[in-house]
Parts: sequence; structure tokens; C-alpha cells
Amino acid sequence: MLQIDLWKRVVIWALVALGLLLAMPNAFYTRVETSNDARAALEAGGTADGLEDQAGLWPDFLPSGLVNLGLDLRGGAHLLAEVQVADVYESRIKAMWPEVLALLREERARIGTFRLQDSAPEELRIRLNEKPDMASEAASLVRGLARPVNSVAAAGSSDIEVSVEGAEVVIRLSDAERLAMDQRTVAQALEIIRRRIDEVGTREPTIQRQGTDRILIQVPGIGSAAELKEIIGTTAQLTFQPVVTRTTKGDMPPGPGNELLPSLDEEGVFYVVEQAAVVTGEELVDAQPSFDQNGSPAVNFRFDPTGARRFGDYTAENIGSPFAIVLDNEVISAPVIQSHIPGGSGIITGNFTVDESTNLAVLLRAGALPAGLEFLEERTIGPELGADSIEAGKMASIVAGIAVLVFMFLSYGLFGVFANVALIVNVGLIFGLLSLIGATLTLPGIAGIVLTIGMAVDANVLVFERIREETKTARGPARAIELGYEKAMSAIVDANITTFITAVILYVMGSGPVRGFAITLGLGIITSVFTAFFVTRLLVAMWFERRRPKTLEV
Repeated sequence: MLQIDLWKRVVIWALVALGLLLAMPNAFYTRVETSNDARAALEAGGTADGLEDQAGLWPDFLPSGLVNLGLDLRGGAHLLAEVQVADVYESRIKAMWPEVLALLREERARIGTFRLQDSAPEELRIRLNEKPDMASEAASLVRGLARPVNSVAAAGSSDIEVSVEGAEVVIRLSDAERLAMDQRTVAQALEIIRRRIDEVGTREPTIQRQGTDRILIQVPGIGSAAELKEIIGTTAQLTFQPVVTRTTKGDMPPGPGNELLPSLDEEGVFYVVEQAAVVTGEELVDAQPSFDQNGSPAVNFRFDPTGARRFGDYTAENIGSPFAIVLDNEVISAPVIQSHIPGGSGIITGNFTVDESTNLAVLLRAGALPAGLEFLEERTIGPELGADSIEAGKMASIVAGIAVLVFMFLSYGLFGVFANVALIVNVGLIFGLLSLIGATLTLPGIAGIVLTIGMAVDANVLVFERIREETKTARGPARAIELGYEKAMSAIVDANITTFITAVILYVMGSGPVRGFAITLGLGIITSVFTAFFVTRLLVAMWFERRRPKTLEV
């Protein structure tokens, strides 16, 4: 066992050197972080003075990966948002009107004239004017528009329920469709929030679902909860809607199927537009800040194939008619269609500043939130608290480390020194792996490292105690060391496997800080086994080859 091949020694020391090299940037955290931010800004086209000097604070040939600090260490913002899933019911049912209208128009000779009535937000009411006795027949026609609910749990269910109340046909969403929409809405909101936060370049945010309709958002390094709400709270819902008329009367009744929206740029001007949008922001595939033909800031946009076809067909059929570009229930502009617009691309103009056009492009690329958010809980954690936490964690780690180092030296002498060297290497390897995978370190993560420091010497204690026993019966110190490692191996492997399984379960079943603890614990187990079986053994082998002792003092 003490005869370790040269290639194995090279591999062991190479892995140790690589791990410590990866961990090294964390010893110069502020400098490396500043350099990384400056390089990212330069790659994005930044030209601010001093960026190149900041980028040169850390050599580019050295690793620059850092352990990300969590919310409790770095400070930042914490929000708990509830998705208003009921908001999507109204837009979903109103979007059916053009399809219902086209269907019933084809059957007008049979069912007579009809009219959309004012109704509750989550239903459509259609009144038959001439032949009220044909309401059942009209309802049967509308039921033909029903589609299966896109959900495994609701297999076989339809998305709408159609009923007859006197001369009126009433269309509502089914319970199964509402449940499926709730799931889709929260999942979509979660993804859009993540994309919006990623767009502004924050580090390692925690964005996860809680319960059925809540989302937890934690973003380290951001100034305040209000700033975070500003990033994610803007809906940026872009639609292209046909214009019915332009008016200065803000209290003008828009009529069934229409809505009255204010102009963004023209004070006191309102537009009556059809509620059913021609194209929506969901069909956008790109949006970039640009300038119009007059040199004013604008936003270029491009639709996906479906949106491009619908947009092209509408412009071809409505040349000479105005249409409204609506952002968050305000009309940005209402140009007149001059010609067919094929290709699905165009430009949004308005009284934008450069920053406003850039922010609008970011929001449009990130997508529209499918429903409103109500913030149930918000907290701002200052960096001072994080600094105190880091200092407390450092102190705990230092005290634990010194206590273990002293205990091992007093208990096992020179062998304890070997174990101490392996322990220091072990901590370095943990930080190297955390930096490599871009993990986030939290207070529970620090607790995991402190726990690992105590557990890291367990394997060496088992080996050294076994060597002590073998020195009483084995033939010579070399054989005692060999048997010590052989007979302690099964106990070490069993103990670490069970602990590693616990770490995996914590990671899979837990969330947030619990996962942080599980990651550091799991990585600590891997590095502890590596340092005990390879690093410590290699140190012992190198010492034995030089000294060739006749007896062992363990």
C-alpha cells in the first residue's frame, strides 16, 4: 500500500494544485469581482472610463470563478409574490369572441341576428335578437369550439362550458381549464420573472415556486425590495389592436367588445379599440432599441411565424385603417396602415428617451407577465448584516479549524500533522469546487463547511487508531500502516456513504438555504475521502520512504 506509483502521485498533486488554484480567487474576492464585472461590461459594449483598468485588476490567465454569496451574506432583497391567477380568466374568455363571432355569422340565416352583451369579467353573453328560441341551437354550435384541456389530470375534459339562459348563450371556462390555467400561469410567471432578473445581470438569484400560486424571489446584491419590484413588477404587455375611433372624452362608453384606452403621449386623448388583439407580445421573438428615420429613440420588433402571418394578413386587409400599439393599457401610437407589412417586423416609435427605449426592449424580450402580482412579503437585507454574518462564519470556521488542528497534533503527533495538512487542503478543495460549479454560499453553507472541518479528520482518526492496533501485532511499521488503511476502509466508506445519501436527500427535498447546506456537506464528504485516502496516505508514504523508521509513534 505504501508503494504508490509515480503517475498516481502526479495525478494526486495535480488535483490538489488544480483545486487550490480554483479556490485562490476567493482570497482576493473584491478585486476579482470588480475585474469580472468590468470585463462583462466591456464585452457588452461598455465604454466608461476606467473599465479597462478595472478589468486588469486580475490576470486573465488565472481562474476567475468565485463562490457566489447568498442573500444572507451579501445583502439584497427578498419578495414573496402571489400570482393573481384569476386575471387570466377574463383575457382567455374575451379572446374567444372573434372565433365565436365568425362561427355565428356563418349561421346568421338560421339563428338570426345576435349581439354581445355586457357581462361578468369571466364570461361571454350573446343575445339572439330575432330568434330567441334558437338559443339552444346556437349554444350547440359554440360547443363545437370546445377543445380538450391540456392537462393529464383533466384528460377528457373540455375547456369551456356553454349554457342557455333565456335568449342568451353564456360561455364560461370549465373548472378543469381553470385549474390547468392556474398551473400554466404560475409556471409562466416564474420563468418570466427569472428572465427579467437575468436580463439586468444580478448574481445567483433564488426564484422558486411556493405552494400553488406563490413565488419566492431572493436577489443578492440588489439595493432594495422596491428596486426589485420595479424590475419584475412591470407587465410590459404589448398588443396590436384595431382602432374603432379616437376621442377626447375619457368617460365615453366603448360599447360591447371594445375598451377605452388613454394615449401615452397625447394628454386628454383616448382611443376606443377592439378588445380582441390582432397580435400580442407573446408572439414577439426579439425586440431591440434603435432609432427611427428622424433619429428619435425607438424599438425594433420581430414576430414569430404565427404572429408574422397574422400581422401581415391584418395589414393587407385593412390598408387605410388605423391600428393601436398598446403597452400596458396605454396607446403608444396609432398609425394608419399605409401598405401590406409582410415579414412580421416593424418599429415602435414614441416620445422615448434612449434609456426608456432600452428598458422597453428588455421588458418585451423578457415577455409579458401573464397575470398581476401581489407582494405579500418584502424585505431588504443590508450589506452590513451580511458582513457581520461573514465575520461570524469566519470566526466559527477559524475556531473549529484551530481546535481540530490542535487536537490532531496532540493525539497523533507527526501523523496528526499529516492529517492537518490534508484538512487545510480539504477546505481549499471545497472552495475550489464551489467556485467551479458557481455555487451560492449561505449561512447554512458556512455551517456545512464548519461541520465538514470536524468530520474531515474522522477518516484519519479511524486509520490512525487502526494503525496503533496493528503496530502491536503486525510485522514492522510498513505492514502496520498498510493494514491500517485496508481495515479502516470499509468503516470509512460506509460512514461517508450514509452521510452523502443524507446530503442528497436534503438537496432534493429541500430548498434555498437547506440546499446550500446540502451542497457544502456533500462536497465536503467527497473532498474528505479524497484527502484521507490519497493526500494523507501519500504524505505518510513520502515520509516513510525518507525516514524508514523501525517503530511507529502514532
